[in-house]
Amino acid sequence: MYATQALNQLVPLAKEVDDNKVTPGVLGFLVFAALAVGVWLLMKSMNRHMGKIDFEEAPDPASEKTTPAGAPGKG
Repeated sequence: MYATQALNQLVPLAKEVDDNKVTPGVLGFLVFAALAVGVWLLMKSMNRHMGKIDFEEAPDPASEKTTPAGAPGKG
């Protein structure tokens, strides 16, 4: 069965739903609010943990300026 044939068979099922009666409702709002609060708490925790990190980047040995052999260098 092709995908277009399967979708054509499902289209009449979608038309049976009344658009005025389908809403996310209170449960949808509560789930969304819980997810938003969870993300906010995770971000707050991440910021707290990132603040505890003492990170100093080591200098890149390849980028250090070296004087070629025979060239006058610092003393």
